[in-house]
Amino acid sequence: MRLHPRISLCALPLLAFGLLYAQRGFRGYSSEEDNPAPIPADAGEKTEWAFARLQYSSVFRRWGGGSWATDYPKADRQFVLGVRRLTRLHTRSMEQVVNLERDNDEIYNWPWIYGVEVGRWELSDEEAARLRDYLLRGGFLMVDDFHGTREWEIFLASMSRVFPDRPIEEIEPGDPIFHVLYDLEQMTQVPGIHTIYSGRTFERDGIEPRWRAIYDDRRRIMAAICFNQDNGDAWEHADDPRYPEAAASQAYRMAINYIIYAMTH
Repeated sequence: MRLHPRISLCALPLLAFGLLYAQRGFRGYSSEEDNPAPIPADAGEKTEWAFARLQYSSVFRRWGGGSWATDYPKADRQFVLGVRRLTRLHTRSMEQVVNLERDNDEIYNWPWIYGVEVGRWELSDEEAARLRDYLLRGGFLMVDDFHGTREWEIFLASMSRVFPDRPIEEIEPGDPIFHVLYDLEQMTQVPGIHTIYSGRTFERDGIEPRWRAIYDDRRRIMAAICFNQDNGDAWEHADDPRYPEAAASQAYRMAINYIIYAMTH
């Protein structure tokens, strides 16, 4: 992999988003934190980019639980440290949780949004419609940390309601998203930390990692689908000597590529 010179996005358009001025202040969900982390002193700073985390309806809500907050907030806050270190993108130190139903049009202020454990989501009609509109207007969704046949089926049941008219495709190695900052040419499966303890890199029957996408009419990726991999765990545990450095490095580089792509395409 070749590391390109650090770049600045300050002069680039933010699509249809008035991010810098429309940005809402940080709002936390301490009762749902999966792995707590300190709140940085500059948490309220308005910046060029912030990590937006999707809060969605879940098939497990009926049993009193959800999974949108997996690895939250440590993974988010530790990942943005890497964005600050590896790019000149003016990055907020805190994540922003965005709820598709409760927050009305808030999602339109965030050009990149991350959804985790989407093998357990169950989008309502309102959530599916708003997510579709957001993506067609120029937004970008990265989904991650779901594994195997059953979770793919659950993911697809909601995603096919977001885009019943668009196929999910494998991202070809030459796609710009793999080369916009880092050249990602020999990617491997990024495992969850508990999977590593078992001596494997995969979960359930999700043996082969896949990088998939939904494209718009101009062949811009709207939704980047990280299947049978766990980039969130790599961010969360990048400071743990037990977690493989190569997997953590790939997870940071790939997500940074996705951010740069979202901000420039």
